[in-house]
Amino acid sequence: MRAGVGSFAFGWAVRHGRPPLDEHALLAFARAHGLAVLQLGDNMPVHEWHGTRLAAFVEAADAAGVEIELGARGLTDAHLARYLDLCRQCRARVLRFVADSAAYEPSPDDVANVIRNAAAELAARGVTLALENHDRFPAATMRRIIESAGTPHAGICLDTANSLGAGEGLATVVDALAPLTVNVHVKDVRISRLPHLMGFVVEGRPLGEGQLPIAEVIDRVRTYGRCGSVILEAWLSPADTVECTLRLERAGADASIERLKAVLAGAEL
Repeated sequence: MRAGVGSFAFGWAVRHGRPPLDEHALLAFARAHGLAVLQLGDNMPVHEWHGTRLAAFVEAADAAGVEIELGARGLTDAHLARYLDLCRQCRARVLRFVADSAAYEPSPDDVANVIRNAAAELAARGVTLALENHDRFPAATMRRIIESAGTPHAGICLDTANSLGAGEGLATVVDALAPLTVNVHVKDVRISRLPHLMGFVVEGRPLGEGQLPIAEVIDRVRTYGRCGSVILEAWLSPADTVECTLRLERAGADASIERLKAVLAGAEL
């Protein structure tokens, strides 16, 4: 499995940087750390780009020897078709999707039907759709969706933190989804009790500074042989100023990606 960086490793810089962090800055980060993969998520919606912008980025990524993966949200027939065409333009082999969007929450059967409808096109284009575990569907439902879709060109994007929003711990998620995982989103968190003892707070941490057993997850997924890339993401609570937040985000990304590379090379986290 290869280490890569995703645009959600820089969620603050993409939204609040001055200027916002763009695809070429992400590509520069990937090159600086010797990464082979760069995943553009839905915080950088490629379908809204002009064709010249996309062509320039693909040319730059080719020159850098960095493979592009794409990400989107809102899994409808039309939106999936749009992104399959973008995958062709980017020569992307992995297309990560979150099923929901702001005004769209499909049923599990609806999600499976969309994937099933696109199975022939996924195969023809050599693209694997990676459905990400998110807040709404428990892991068992995610597994049923992929098994029901019935195509080897669809699997799971296993996010190490998202399913906390569905009330599930990482062990439950890995048990259910590791055999179907084709892409991993790795981010670390610390869960701590509030000072008044009436509840908990979940906050992102640089990789290795939280509580999630990242190395164990990667080892477990690796045994099934379907996952090609492990993509760094991050949750970062904001600092007092935007400038400080952006500095912390960059420092965390620099440290985290090197730790991820070490884990993939067999070192302990």
